[in-house]
Amino acid sequence: MPLRESVFVVDDDPSMRTSMDRLLRGYGFATTLFDTGGALLDHDRFHTAICIILDINLGARSGIEVRRSLAEKGIAAPVIYVTGNDSPANRAAAIASGCIAYLIKPFAAQSLIESVERARVS
Repeated sequence: MPLRESVFVVDDDPSMRTSMDRLLRGYGFATTLFDTGGALLDHDRFHTAICIILDINLGARSGIEVRRSLAEKGIAAPVIYVTGNDSPANRAAAIASGCIAYLIKPFAAQSLIESVERARVS
């Protein structure tokens, strides 16, 4: 089995995807980018994921729903949620779904990098 080598980034906002991609690559991480939860769920190389950075508000399907679908498929990659719409309900659902971090946009670059580093050693 190949080593976990890539951070999967799922965000429907192209500028956020690009920003996270540049930041992660700047810290030496490879990335795999997805613009929808469906595109992520169609992917077949989850064993290569260091972690999945998952936007909570993805349009047709919430990131939390996507996380549940991943769990149903037996995919246990660590999840870092990002959101621009923080609420007690979102936070509780994210934590209940088993995330390792919950970051509110705009978040500090170091917060994201530290979360990915934690995922890498888990």
